[in-house]
Amino acid sequence: MAGGPVVITGASGLVGRALAARLQAEGRPLRLVSRAPARLETGAGVEAFGWDGLTLETKALEGAGTLVHLAGEPIFGGVPTRKRRERMWTSRIRSTKNLVEGLAALPASLRPGALVCASAVGYYGDRGEEELPESAAPGDGFLADLCVAWEGEAAHAEELGVRVACLRFGVVLSRRGGALPLLALAFRLGLGGRIGRGRQWFPWLHLDDAVALARRALDDAAVRGALNAVAPHAVRNLELTRTLASVLRRPALLPAPAFAVRLALRDLAVELLGSRHVVPARAESLGQRFVHPTLASALAAELT
Repeated sequence: MAGGPVVITGASGLVGRALAARLQAEGRPLRLVSRAPARLETGAGVEAFGWDGLTLETKALEGAGTLVHLAGEPIFGGVPTRKRRERMWTSRIRSTKNLVEGLAALPASLRPGALVCASAVGYYGDRGEEELPESAAPGDGFLADLCVAWEGEAAHAEELGVRVACLRFGVVLSRRGGALPLLALAFRLGLGGRIGRGRQWFPWLHLDDAVALARRALDDAAVRGALNAVAPHAVRNLELTRTLASVLRRPALLPAPAFAVRLALRDLAVELLGSRHVVPARAESLGQRFVHPTLASALAAELT
């Protein structure tokens, strides 16, 4: 429904919080959805909804302008046991399926005009030196299979006349959460270093640019299908290590051996040891300007 509120699931997460703050500052009406609605900041034009992570009440969807689906079990939230992998799958695939079914149950006049669904660069698997625009085929492995299924469920909303955009996020860098605070702590303690050989490509994005791309996907009718949410200047893990050490003025002397990463993360080890040279081809073709196109700029903004 054009002009209706923006519904954001995962609104208490890193990107969800920042996107909600941006939209609230613009005066956009919001419906924020979280497992912990008490943690959400509300105010004029902002409603909070709780859910179980899988099924959202009809009231939250009815008459919405756009649905932004960012919720999901953290990938690196602990040892990847069978139960954790099941939660990663269910929290994304089943929740997206349920949301699309919820849209189908609404009269066409009360459905949102667009569904912006999170995805991840895990879609591409381990691809070595291959450059990966949005048109690249999916890879192999658990996360690649998860992302393919995730985007597939979201795509069913197109059958309802709802525009669908899937944001394939790289690692979002921010001092407020995610991977960066843990990485920075390790370096400050003198425990930082490359992972494995350090030659693998590391797809990343500053939080401000993650919000800007999500913001664009909300309203730009040209954004349909996959959109790589990564910075334009890709780096290898070794460059990440050296840049982070330089910004923090700390040594980077303790590499993490590949066997240790595999032992700790099992089939998710490819997410750190694998190489993905992902490029933001569609964003650049749309003329997107990045606030922090280089890693040095992004890290300096967050850590100095």
